[in-house]
Amino acid sequence: MNPRRNHQLDYTLLGATLLLVCVGLVMIYSASAIWAEQNMGQSLYFFKRQLIWATVSLCAMNLISRFDYNRYREYVAPIFFVTMLGLIGALASPAIAGVRRWVRIGPIGLQPAEFAKLTAVLFLAYYLDRKRSKTGTLVSGLVAPILVLGVLLALIGKEPDLGTPALMFVVAMLLIFIGGGKVKNVLYAVLASLPLLAYELIKYPYRVKRMMNFMAPFSDAKGTGYQLAQAILAVGSGGWFGKGFGASQLKLMYLPTPHTDFIFPVICEELGLLGALALLALFILLLVRGVRIARRAPNLFGTLLAAGITFNICLQAFFNMGMSIGLLPTKGIPLPFISFGGSSLLATLVGIGVLLNISRQSAAEMMAQP
Repeated sequence: MNPRRNHQLDYTLLGATLLLVCVGLVMIYSASAIWAEQNMGQSLYFFKRQLIWATVSLCAMNLISRFDYNRYREYVAPIFFVTMLGLIGALASPAIAGVRRWVRIGPIGLQPAEFAKLTAVLFLAYYLDRKRSKTGTLVSGLVAPILVLGVLLALIGKEPDLGTPALMFVVAMLLIFIGGGKVKNVLYAVLASLPLLAYELIKYPYRVKRMMNFMAPFSDAKGTGYQLAQAILAVGSGGWFGKGFGASQLKLMYLPTPHTDFIFPVICEELGLLGALALLALFILLLVRGVRIARRAPNLFGTLLAAGITFNICLQAFFNMGMSIGLLPTKGIPLPFISFGGSSLLATLVGIGVLLNISRQSAAEMMAQP
């Protein structure tokens, strides 16, 4: 490795990432300790597992940051195929809590849908870069890539999961637009997706109930709206400065598994509005740095890859936060870096590793220019 490359690393992005990982570990311990003690027999049960995943994921991020992102073009097809097999394997696995989202590899459980987000971005970046002269057309610029991407979306939707395909579709539309797609074509795709979205919402009764709870969170606060009502009460009770670290009442068995998708209300209750705003600021900083890396990427492939990864992480974070405080319908989607889950953390940090490599390559090109 060239010693100068150490000076080309985006330390702002790296610092924000490491801080988010640390916040996640601390809050997982705070949110899960009591629940883990009562259900698993040890208060550090989830913290220890997340710490192991964080160590593995940070090592993976470091390795990926040193791997030339341009070489991913050679592996798009096999990566797509392996991802598809992983999703099929999840559907063939035993259901957990009524859904099939995990594949067991020995003692390790992986969630292929988390990695499918990266695969979708990689495929679109590769496709739109190759077809750059035709991205303004309806067939080559919109229909063809969406049909291919639709394979992943359909497999994830069968788990069942609506939030992840919706997020992937939004990111895909943004990338198609950035890659040269026409606004009207993107609007056509959005309009065409609305009937399918409506069908998926009414297909499962619990989704209809979630929509009703979103419209009136406290209309059935002891029934179907219990989860959201408790989360909103926790957020409101935190005030400006919070009740203090470890002092959340929401996690005292009022909300099942508060260390997963609904960890943000615990943060709001313990650290207050200022703590929540600080966390939001970290994600905004990540968004700004990611967009900056995308704009300075040496080629269109790098631009689309960086933009897609950044949008995936930040949109998911904003969606989770909005869901947790009642601004968006409830959906089981984790808060990146923060929620408990090894697959989510690994996929997120692998994406950060790609961003760091693109930033390194951009800096190297700028230094090489006369």
